[in-house]
Amino acid sequence: YGQRGRTLKSDLHASLSEVADQSNWLGVFALAALAVLREGSEAAVFLYGTMAGVSATNLGAALAAGLGIVAALVSYWLLQLGGKVLSWRTFFQVTEVMLLFLAGSLLLSGIDHLISLGLLPSLSRRLWDTSLLLPDSGMAGGLISGLIGYRARPVLIELLTFAAYWALVTWLLYRPHSIQQA
Repeated sequence: YGQRGRTLKSDLHASLSEVADQSNWLGVFALAALAVLREGSEAAVFLYGTMAGVSATNLGAALAAGLGIVAALVSYWLLQLGGKVLSWRTFFQVTEVMLLFLAGSLLLSGIDHLISLGLLPSLSRRLWDTSLLLPDSGMAGGLISGLIGYRARPVLIELLTFAAYWALVTWLLYRPHSIQQA
């Protein structure tokens, strides 16, 4: 759950303690509202990007949103069992990886659009074609394409972009952190 997850709880406690000491409960409400707004808008942006990346019908989008809500409720229920089934740490690690894959998929969708507009060269013809096995225009392939960036017929720039993205992500996650002297 990364660098941000390690300090999130202590940062929230410090902010809430400061506001509570000042008896400013409107501040507590504002802090909670801003946190919910931030997370909600982040989810909306990712959902919009995912749905724009695949050709989804209104029924498909509603079904996907419904399944997402059910998955969120099941996750919450499992987390509330006190870590017996699923710990918060594991939950955040898994969702961090899912978000990284989703971000990579959105990056590839952007690259696809830039190629189709002629603003970016493809650098080659199609590298391979697995559309007979798993077409990215089908239901399963479209879902995988939208979530992790699968391409049945990728071009070189897509492959290079995806590789560079994951190289950067890996470096950012596993680079040595320098310890600052106090």
